[in-house]
Amino acid sequence: MASDAGRPRQGRGGAQSRSEVRDVAGSYLAHHRKVARESALRLWHAPVASLMTWLVMGVALAMPVALLLLLGSLQGVSAGWESSARITTYLADDVSLEQAQRLRLEVGSRADVEGVELIDRDSALAEFRASSGLADALDYLDENPLPHTLLVTPPEVGRTAAAVEVLAAELEAMTGVARVQVDLGWLQRLNVLTQLLGRAVWVLALLLGGAVVLVIGNTIRLAIESRRDEILVAKLVGGTDAFVRRPFLYTGVWFGLGGGVVAWILLGLSLWWLSGPIERLATLYHSNFTLSGLPFDGALALLAMAMVLGWLGAWVAVKRHLDAIEPGVPAGS
Repeated sequence: MASDAGRPRQGRGGAQSRSEVRDVAGSYLAHHRKVARESALRLWHAPVASLMTWLVMGVALAMPVALLLLLGSLQGVSAGWESSARITTYLADDVSLEQAQRLRLEVGSRADVEGVELIDRDSALAEFRASSGLADALDYLDENPLPHTLLVTPPEVGRTAAAVEVLAAELEAMTGVARVQVDLGWLQRLNVLTQLLGRAVWVLALLLGGAVVLVIGNTIRLAIESRRDEILVAKLVGGTDAFVRRPFLYTGVWFGLGGGVVAWILLGLSLWWLSGPIERLATLYHSNFTLSGLPFDGALALLAMAMVLGWLGAWVAVKRHLDAIEPGVPAGS
């Protein structure tokens, strides 16, 4: 009987414990919402100072992202070099058209070759006659000086400088091949340029990210000093460090969010302003180069990174300056 009488009390105790946990969690979340709203209102009531901080952050965040987009566009162009990736294989003058066709089949059967195009000497001479404007001079030739030519295209996975060099050397060693020509200089220069640009972009991103943290940290430091008396009162009545630092951390997050939005707007405006001239320039060079915009997930990543940087800058400032504000400790000590 005694054990049965105790069961309702245990049930009431468990329910009361769960209710207390829910009340504490609800109060905690409500306080976070209140602090976040009040921090946003403080920024809204100081629009000039907030806008200046957002602009500085926006420019600092937009520069590395713009360079990353440019780098991605350049890598996209270098990945589509099908026409320039072809290896020009000149056959010997004594190779007949039938022998050239057999060589085309032999080269095309290789695993490291995607396709082979045969240009016979008559077709090459006709094309040269039409494009060079030397038709009258070519009429004085006794015979066609041009050889049969194979245009060899390596597979997409093998379109690297090292793989193309190996393939070119093996083609040149084949019987009936007089000379192999492949221009790898531009590809090597482009690869080195993109690698250098990629490293420079990440270095710039780290430097500007550090600058953003410092800007937010200095802004939060000024906010801490302006609310020094309020912080002292909060600590005198028993406010914890987490309670006191929470408004400043939310302020840093709002600064980061605003800076990310400004950076996204600057990127969109810059892309719109530059897209026209870039398309006209690409048309003149018969290229399909276009600047890639920031996708939706990239925009979300930009906003998230900006908020993280804002929070980090606020945390650094709070950690450094807020701990020094204690009741009974003179200012500046």
